[in-house]
Amino acid sequence: MNEQAERFFEKAGNWKAEFSLLREIISENKLLEEDFKWMHPCYTYRGKNVVLIHGFKEYCALLFHKGALLKDPAGILIRQTENVQSARQIRFTDSEQIDRLRDVIGDYIRAAVEVEKAGKKVDLKTVTEYPVPQEFRKALDEDHELQKAFRSLTPGRQKGYLFYFSQAKQPATREARISKYYQHILDGKGIDD
Repeated sequence: MNEQAERFFEKAGNWKAEFSLLREIISENKLLEEDFKWMHPCYTYRGKNVVLIHGFKEYCALLFHKGALLKDPAGILIRQTENVQSARQIRFTDSEQIDRLRDVIGDYIRAAVEVEKAGKKVDLKTVTEYPVPQEFRKALDEDHELQKAFRSLTPGRQKGYLFYFSQAKQPATREARISKYYQHILDGKGIDD
């Protein structure tokens, strides 16, 4: 058992019983090792993330890191938002629901381990597949220093900016966001740096 994960389970509030039951089910798979990542218990196979336990206000969940590659015969995998490419969740609202799905959960965990054993990868969208808001396209066209700095960012940082700028519904908001992060981009930083 991982010490940080142990503290997580001890301090769990609303979902304590559910978390404990999910941990028990996951630990039945002897190929997985308990770790603690992103402030949650994460279970790995040979260092590769397989499944994570987390909770929200309305539900707790198992998050399968490569859930997009799993078959879903029970129809229980959920894509949190349209922008999530790889991960999928199974959501729970009480212990009884987890108990009823215990065998199914075990099947999904075994399938997720098989995905890792096979070395499968999720085909992620490339930066060129993300929409570039008109306001940002104009800024890049008019400012070669900005264009050079943006192209020098890692693909993940580029995607972060494109996503953030695109989410604004109003042109004025998009322009304000671009202006706010202008120096950040020139400094080679990502949106969260």
